[in-house]
Amino acid sequence: MQVEIIMPKMGESIQEGTIIRWAKNPGEKIEKDETLLEISTDKVDSEIPSPVSGIVAKIFAKEQDTVLVGTIIAYIETDSSVSIDTYQDVITETTAKKSQEGTGVPQNYQLSTVQDREQKRNAHRFYSPLVKMIAKREGIAQRDLEKIKGSGSNGRVTKDDVIIYLEQRERTTGASFSNDTFFRIRSVDILELAKKYPLPKYRIVKMDNIQKKMAEHMIRSVNTSPHVTVVDEADMTEIVNFRLSTLEQFEKQHGFKLTYTPFFAYAVVSTLTEFPLVNSSAEGDTIIYKNFINLGMAVASPNGLIVPVVRNAGEKNFVDMAQSLTDITIRARTKKLTPDDIVDGTFSITNYGIFGSIIGTPIINQPQSAIIGVGSIKKRPQVITDDSGKDSIGIRSMVYLTLTFDHRIIDGATGGQFLSRVKWQLEHFDFQSVK
Repeated sequence: MQVEIIMPKMGESIQEGTIIRWAKNPGEKIEKDETLLEISTDKVDSEIPSPVSGIVAKIFAKEQDTVLVGTIIAYIETDSSVSIDTYQDVITETTAKKSQEGTGVPQNYQLSTVQDREQKRNAHRFYSPLVKMIAKREGIAQRDLEKIKGSGSNGRVTKDDVIIYLEQRERTTGASFSNDTFFRIRSVDILELAKKYPLPKYRIVKMDNIQKKMAEHMIRSVNTSPHVTVVDEADMTEIVNFRLSTLEQFEKQHGFKLTYTPFFAYAVVSTLTEFPLVNSSAEGDTIIYKNFINLGMAVASPNGLIVPVVRNAGEKNFVDMAQSLTDITIRARTKKLTPDDIVDGTFSITNYGIFGSIIGTPIINQPQSAIIGVGSIKKRPQVITDDSGKDSIGIRSMVYLTLTFDHRIIDGATGGQFLSRVKWQLEHFDFQSVK
């Protein structure tokens, strides 16, 4: 029996995806849950596992094709009595078609590359839902859209092509377009750059999809809200000692390692319930308060920094929080996240301390209003005042905490008080919550 593999819906707003890589070729065996292909969307890159075990019978879309959600992209033969030799003709046929047509897509499958060729013959082209949305929003007539030179596969018009067109239109006619357009990273002709920066003195590499999105997001953030940063330090000695004393027991009991991250997350979430303004967002002259806490956690993935979200973090106990953080970190680093995993965050944490940095000034993850940065925990001499008021010098495990906030709605007093309360939560941590 042959099982259809369709382009999955990677999120509520995602209508198409680009196939970055096929992990298996036609005729090769594949196990259930083994990676079949890797897909890129506007928000995240994900590895897609096979839903069944069998032999890859046919592949209908090549790498770098952009495919509509719901389109059949491959078949997997699950009949164990069928041998790999049965599909040698399929492999040969696919190779021949690629040589003759540049693609192995049958005529009856509505993939973007097929649509491109067919619609070019009819003086029309396929436009992705995203391109259509931008064209509608910016008032680009169909006749003007057809004049845009496409840089995508088989001349497909990409959103970058539309943005460049809008920039040129704005310069020549003065027509205005959405502010979001100004934050786009301009697509540059890499061959022209190669002339300007020749080998071997220079090496030129195109940003991948995730790097480009992160760059655009950071530009948008600093151009949207006035950033203010405050710094405090917390004494982590008791937490450090507690963690070291319970490492083995915690892992045996819960099945994963106890890191410092959930301590910071738990303290932050507890503080956010006391400072709802820090968990809000601004839209024009209006403040949107959120009656829930979706905690974003910045993770260094193979494709760069990404911020998956722990949903309803305010309803989780310490162990549940630690489990959720472990889960999203593993899935981020193994490309198992979906676009829905990285949206709707209300506050974020970035832990640059794992790389040895002691202080940083993080950029707000829009449309959130604040982000806290956690530095490396270092032993330092500190002045210790006992209950009688007597001072002494001791070696303590200290950490710098950095809060960057949107000064449109959060003033210095609120920002400072919030950070001081996070410090207090860490220095007076309820260790009973860990058990």
